[in-house]
Amino acid sequence: MTHPDPGCRRPLEGVRVLEFGHVAAGPFGSMLLADLGADVVKVESPRGDQMREWPPIAEADGERFSHNFAAVNRNKRSVVADLKDPAGLARVQSLVQAADAVVENYRPGVLDRLGLGYAEVAAGHRGVVYASVSGFGQTGDNAGLGAYDVVIQAMSGMMSVTGTDDGELVKAGVPMADFVSGLYAALGVVAWLPVVRATGSSVHLDVPMLDCLLATSALQTSEYWGTGVEPTPRGTRHPRNAPYQVFAAADAPFVLAAGTDKLWLAVCQVIDDPGLAADPLFARQSDRVEHQLELEKLLNDRFAERPAAAWVDLMRAAGVPAGPVNTFGQILADPAVHASGLVRPMEVPVAGTSWTTVFPVRVTDTEPRLDRVAPRLGEQTDEVLAEWGVS
Repeated sequence: MTHPDPGCRRPLEGVRVLEFGHVAAGPFGSMLLADLGADVVKVESPRGDQMREWPPIAEADGERFSHNFAAVNRNKRSVVADLKDPAGLARVQSLVQAADAVVENYRPGVLDRLGLGYAEVAAGHRGVVYASVSGFGQTGDNAGLGAYDVVIQAMSGMMSVTGTDDGELVKAGVPMADFVSGLYAALGVVAWLPVVRATGSSVHLDVPMLDCLLATSALQTSEYWGTGVEPTPRGTRHPRNAPYQVFAAADAPFVLAAGTDKLWLAVCQVIDDPGLAADPLFARQSDRVEHQLELEKLLNDRFAERPAAAWVDLMRAAGVPAGPVNTFGQILADPAVHASGLVRPMEVPVAGTSWTTVFPVRVTDTEPRLDRVAPRLGEQTDEVLAEWGVS
């Protein structure tokens, strides 16, 4: 476990955050707040967050625990409450009044029906930042629709530019909509906390997954508005830079990104073909983009002469950004990644010692927070009720 120096104070220390979260978007956002020092309490039904049943599952002595759940719920505490039971609901309503922020990702209207929606929570509260993550926002024609990451990837346009130029639709391998919206929710809470504390006026952050993913597609939306032409999938190729993609070496693929004319000259020197730089098809960046397919074939023929690692070394030595196409197993075993401090050992209930990636921003004289393992279901119910003043 990592323990900060006694004199180290985290920016959100003393901030109480109540999470009504399940699966990914809400839990990831509140985990970031916990990483920054907040006391994040996860309110779960007696059945628990459904991600607790997601494999891989560690099992021992009749107990089960999900590694996926552990990955997005570190540094939190868990309280169990049956919100359909008046006594359980009353305790949670008291916890909300003691909280500085709420992060939730229920379908719009669900928490309102329980008296835990923003309007009822804000009434009489000393000031709370209430962040609601949902598929399509709290208002509008689509507000009541359910949404998962794959639905948002499809509707946002992201899927239309992800994949091969043969037209096969591909979902990004990482749940981008969930994690991007979680990031926006955490950023919103951090930004608005000082305002709410100074004014005593509560604020509702409406965080639609669709809007968040579309907002991060700034290059594609501006391309469409500027040209009137729909962006299309290009495999690993770039619409404005070349060579800037994956290439096939003798033994494996590798990627290089020669995003300027100067870097293109360096590539020509590495492959020992300086005359290629003067070829009118490839002389300027716009020319290389226009003739990407020809350039790709020409370079692949040359790159087939050596292993990927050799080309990566040569490109890097010449100042050209390049790298291998890693599996997760390969990048997680990279000594440089471990040396950076990103990958740390973490205790997982039932499983024992495992690994996690900690908060990735490096802060002067501050160790990443990793002082609480992901909680068992309801593990800190009595502890939290006592500390937060709920009888």
